[in-house]
Amino acid sequence: MPPCFLSSLKAPLACIKTRRHQGYALRFLSLCLFVIFISSAHAVTYKINGVKQDKLKDNVRLHLNNLDVETELLNDPFWQDEVIATVATAVQPFGYYNSDATVEVTEDDEVVVTVSLNDPLLVSKVTREIIGVGREDNDFRSRFNGFSLKEGDVLNQPVYESFKSSMFNYALSHGYFDFYWQATRLDLVREEKEANILLIAQSGSRYNFGKLKFIGEDKAKAIIERLTPFEEGEPYSSAKLSDFNRSLNQSGYFNRVIARPVVSDAEGLNVPIEVSLAHRPRDAFDVSIGAATDTGPRVTLGWERPWVNDRGHSISSDIFISQPEQSVTADYRIPMQNITKDYVSFEAGYQFIEYSNTSIESETLSLAAHRYFQEDNSPWQHDGSITYLRETYDQGDTDNTTTSLILPGYSITYITKDNDLNINNGNYFQFLAQAGRDNLGSDINIVKSVLEGMVIRTFSDVHRVSIRGELGAIKTNDFSQVPTSLRFYAGGDQSVRGFDYREISPTDDVIDPETGDTVTDAIGGKYLATASVEYAYRIAQNWRIAAFTDAGTATNDLDTTLTYSVGSGFHWLSPIGPVRVYVARGFAPDEKTWQLHLMLGPEL
Repeated sequence: MPPCFLSSLKAPLACIKTRRHQGYALRFLSLCLFVIFISSAHAVTYKINGVKQDKLKDNVRLHLNNLDVETELLNDPFWQDEVIATVATAVQPFGYYNSDATVEVTEDDEVVVTVSLNDPLLVSKVTREIIGVGREDNDFRSRFNGFSLKEGDVLNQPVYESFKSSMFNYALSHGYFDFYWQATRLDLVREEKEANILLIAQSGSRYNFGKLKFIGEDKAKAIIERLTPFEEGEPYSSAKLSDFNRSLNQSGYFNRVIARPVVSDAEGLNVPIEVSLAHRPRDAFDVSIGAATDTGPRVTLGWERPWVNDRGHSISSDIFISQPEQSVTADYRIPMQNITKDYVSFEAGYQFIEYSNTSIESETLSLAAHRYFQEDNSPWQHDGSITYLRETYDQGDTDNTTTSLILPGYSITYITKDNDLNINNGNYFQFLAQAGRDNLGSDINIVKSVLEGMVIRTFSDVHRVSIRGELGAIKTNDFSQVPTSLRFYAGGDQSVRGFDYREISPTDDVIDPETGDTVTDAIGGKYLATASVEYAYRIAQNWRIAAFTDAGTATNDLDTTLTYSVGSGFHWLSPIGPVRVYVARGFAPDEKTWQLHLMLGPEL
């Protein structure tokens, strides 16, 4: 290419580049000026005098903050007139239609607005009327007559508007689907400083619950009908429909279920309830992994078949594996009237335990029938049961003892908590009693009772106190034949920290089958008493530090000296539940110990 051609291109190219750079610079400068302008507009601060009511002052400030004003224009009379007009608009909904205001700008560019509210408009007359069947409904009429503005009150338009909305919502939630306001009017007589209110409601007819209409598989029809908290022809209530939806979703049979009224399909005054549902899979499997100081790593494998038949019977099974314990359980459940809180359960289980800190082994086979029931909206849970227990164990100086027991039992549990995972306030109490007789299928006479409880309280959102305690006793004619699983032990994460799991107990000298040496083993006691107090302080959103003291014993002698411990730790409030880590110092009559404790999951 000729040199002259190249030289002829250089000047235009340079010109183009220069123009581009100038364009970018102008855009950047404009953006900076815009940001400065916006910053100056929003830098205005207001001091409001003459207004004492918080809601009224907040409304004035909200209106003023919406003004788009530059600092340089603060002393402009036109702008100050706009401030005065804005204040007048802000106070009018609260009855002040004759207000005045003055504006003063300080040296620091603070705008001082002094408001004179003057005399407000007072309610002179309130005319209310119900047309339709709602007039004969005591609850509807009481709600309608609950309009809070009375003659002589200062006019408050937010109260007036809020009442109209809330009355409309109340009508719909109680089956008045044709409700509307036939007439509403707010007459302002500024010269007389008066306001007249007119409210005429047309309630229309009240609709009733109609038939259930199923969308999807209807094999759950019988179950759903048993969960229905209303009868066909009963007056409609959104609260009962909400309870119905909650019961369906808590039943365990469905992945998704929605019950809603279909007003457009009403037959007369009966509104059908459409139930749209998606069943859970035929078989559901679950794997969970955890760890604790007492058991070490642990794995649970679960299987459930939520639908065995159209009557809602279900079956499930779990396999639990940890270093000291392995177990298999199966549960066949038959729902009664209230499916989620009222059922019969038949359980079978096998358990093998080899405690790592002793030479004790036990092998247990159990069969049980339970009748669980709980009243609606009650925290009390009841469980009547009968259990067949056959346990073979090697404990103390007894070699391979087998005990069979038939144990009728009853337990009552009270539990409340504000959250399923991270609990700030909660209560838990349980009493359990079981008994067996040697002339009714058991090898020995035995009565066992346990009382335990825990209270959690949080103060000022940062101070958390938990108190826990447990008492237990066994009465029998031959304690040597009481199975290991029924005896009392203390020590471990959920008992007296600072000691190994089940370490606190009466002991006996036994021969270790692996080494042949004589060792001292914990063999369990007749009585149990433990107590714990813990204080935790929240140091960050999901972190707490804690300090505690535990005390207790498992013994055959009520005069035994209590073992106790002190320690500290921290809680991490993870998305899957709290992780609690403690270091504890244990004090026993004949030893002092250190122990690290790791726990995952909620306390209740």
